[in-house]
Amino acid sequence: MKLIIDAGKKEGYISPEIYGHFSEHLGRGIYEGIYVGEDSEVPNVDGIRKDVLDALKEIEVPVLRWPGGCFADEYHWKDGIGPKEQRKKMVNTNWGGVTEDNSFGTHEFMRLCELLGCKAYINGNLGTGTAREMSEWVEYMTGTGSSPMTELRRQNGREEPWKVDFFAVGNESWGCGGNMRAPYYADLYRHYQTFLRNYDPEHPIKKICVGPGTPEIKWTEEVLKACFEDAPANAHGFMDYITIHHYVVPDTWSHKGSATAYPEELWYKSLNKARFMETIIQRNENVLNKYDPEGKIALCVDEWGGWYDVEPGTNPGFLYQQSTIRDALIASLTFDIFHRHCKRVRMANIAQMVNVLQSVLLTEGSEMVKTPTFYLFKMYKNHQGGEVLANYLTDVETEGFGEEKEDAIPVISASASEKDGVITVTITNCSLTKEETLEVSLLNTGAGNVINATILSADSIHDFNDFRKEEKVTEKPFSAYQVKEGSLSVTLPAHSVVLLRLK
Repeated sequence: MKLIIDAGKKEGYISPEIYGHFSEHLGRGIYEGIYVGEDSEVPNVDGIRKDVLDALKEIEVPVLRWPGGCFADEYHWKDGIGPKEQRKKMVNTNWGGVTEDNSFGTHEFMRLCELLGCKAYINGNLGTGTAREMSEWVEYMTGTGSSPMTELRRQNGREEPWKVDFFAVGNESWGCGGNMRAPYYADLYRHYQTFLRNYDPEHPIKKICVGPGTPEIKWTEEVLKACFEDAPANAHGFMDYITIHHYVVPDTWSHKGSATAYPEELWYKSLNKARFMETIIQRNENVLNKYDPEGKIALCVDEWGGWYDVEPGTNPGFLYQQSTIRDALIASLTFDIFHRHCKRVRMANIAQMVNVLQSVLLTEGSEMVKTPTFYLFKMYKNHQGGEVLANYLTDVETEGFGEEKEDAIPVISASASEKDGVITVTITNCSLTKEETLEVSLLNTGAGNVINATILSADSIHDFNDFRKEEKVTEKPFSAYQVKEGSLSVTLPAHSVVLLRLK
C-alpha cells in the first residue's frame, strides 16, 4: 500500500476546536474528576484538581462544553452562584438520582476555562428554562456597565466580564431535552436565540442549534427550513453551528459489551461504527449546502466516542468505563474524518473529559490515570490549526472478522497537515493481527527530515492503563521507518497509531 501526500494542495483549515471536550454533571465527571473543593487533601487550584489540570494542559484543550448533556435542560444557573453554603441542592434525575449541591457552577467553570486557556461552550436550558433565564445568564457572564445581572456578578466576586465563545439553545431536544418535534424546536430556537445578546461587539457569541439524533436528515432538513424561512438575508438561519451526536455502541444499546473484555469479532464492528461518522457528516453537509451554500454554518459534533457497559460494581447511572487501544483507534479514525470534512466540521467535543464514557482521564481518590485516548489526543494535537494536505491511499486492503467479513474496513487510515513549515502525518493500522508496511510519498515539499516520531500501540487489544500499575498503552518513540528521497517506508504494528513530523 502507498500513501501519497501532496503538500502543494491544501484542502482546508483544521479548527483547533475539533479537539474539544465535553464535561457534564454526570457521575464522577465533575465532582471527584475535575472538582474536589478548596479544602480537599487532593492538591488543587481553587478547588480544581491540579493533576487533572496539568494533564489537560499537555493535550492543549481548545474548548470545553458544560454543563450538559441531558443535565443542561434541568440546570438553573442561578442555583450555582453565590456563597456555596447557600446554593440550592437538586436531584440529578438524569444520571443516578444523586444529590447535586451546585458547588461547581458558573464561576468555577469559567475559572477552569481560564486555567486551561480554553474557550467556553455553554449549553443553555431550553427544556425547563425560559428565554429570560437564558438571556440573563449571558448578561451575568458577559455584561458590562451597570445592569442587574452584571451587578449580581460583581456582588459574587467577579468584576470583569468573561468571554463566552459558544452558546447552545438546548441539547438533544428531540429526546431528553423535551421530546420535541423539529418544527416546534426550530420555532423555540428562533425565539430564544433572539435574546442571547452580544455585550462585547468585538467578541460575539457563536450560537449553536440542536441537530439530529439519528443518521437520518429529516430533523436537519426541517429545522433549517424553519430557521431560514422569512429570515433576514444576513441571519444564516440565526445560527453559527448545528450539532451532531454519534456514539460507537459495538453491539446493541441494551447490551453494549465490555469496555475491556470484548470478543475479537467486535473489533472491526466497533471501528466500522466509528467510520459511519463520515456518512452522517456527509448527509448533513448535503442539507447544509442546500440552505447555506456559502458555508457560514458549521457542523459541531459535540458528543462522540465509544459507549460500553459500565465497569462492574459501579453505578449504572455514572457511565464509568475503562479505555483500551480500541478507543484510541476510534478517536484516530474519527479525527481523520473530521479533517477530511474540516470545511464544515469546525468543532467537536469528545464525551467525556474525565470518568465518563470515552474519557481522556480517570481518577480514584488522589490518583489519576491517563487513558489511551489521552495519548491519542496528545499525538493528534499537532494537527490543531494546521492546513489539511491532500492525501490518498492506493492499493487499499480491507480486513474484517470471520468468513463473511461483513464489517470489513480499510486497514490504513491517515491524516496529513502543515503548520509553521512542519508536516504532521498520522497513520493508523486498524488490523487486529497484521503488521503493515506503508510507502509514503511526499510531493511538492522540501520536507524530508523526521524531527519527531512516536507510536501508540498495545501488546493486546484488551490492554488498558489502570491505577497503581505501570502504563500498558502509552506514546513511545518510534523508529521503524526509513527515509528515502521524497518518500518514507513505515512499518506499522497491528492495532497502532504512528505520528511522524517532518521538516
